[in-house]
Amino acid sequence: MKKALFLFLLSSSLTCFSQEIALLKYSGGGDWYANPTSLPNLIKYCNANINTKIKSKPRTVEPSSPDLFSYPFVHMTGHGNVVFSESDITNLRKYLFGGGFLHIDDNYGMDQYIRKEIKKIFPNNNLIEIPSSHPIFQKPFVFANGLPKIHEHDGTRAQAFGIFVENKLVLLYTYECDLGDGWEDPEVHNDPSEVREKALKMGANIINYVFSN
Repeated sequence: MKKALFLFLLSSSLTCFSQEIALLKYSGGGDWYANPTSLPNLIKYCNANINTKIKSKPRTVEPSSPDLFSYPFVHMTGHGNVVFSESDITNLRKYLFGGGFLHIDDNYGMDQYIRKEIKKIFPNNNLIEIPSSHPIFQKPFVFANGLPKIHEHDGTRAQAFGIFVENKLVLLYTYECDLGDGWEDPEVHNDPSEVREKALKMGANIINYVFSN
């Protein structure tokens, strides 16, 4: 019953009432608070371009908090260490199996830590690279080559990995991409307008997927 209600709220959020999204405040010493302007800018872009009605100020939520279930989309970013407690893992697992969605955006330096924590949440699931044919790359904006590269670090390609539950993507891990940097205010990274637009369009696709599935 709880899962059905949660999914109903997600499907209704585009047209019926304002929805909130949140930033995950995790432990371990990593800078969970990186990119402070990114989510507000993504919200503004989505509300203007894909007919969402998301409240302009994102909330902050901890992994073990019961408030986690209030948000259909939770974003996580940072450059360093991540540690989930047992209560964090239990709550995140319930959230994701119950219809929630977690987007983890490696802001460069998180990869070696976050993969171990994801495995704790999903011990029986492996991260799978998401093909460019997946709906998250197809609408409302088409990314024929999959996840776009926003910032260069190691000369490697951007990759999108996912965890699927009953064929539905519930956890998205964007790696070697820096989507969140592309969502920030223009003066933060001095990205060209076309790079920021590409990042925001990809973010809008993620939000669209969450609110439509």
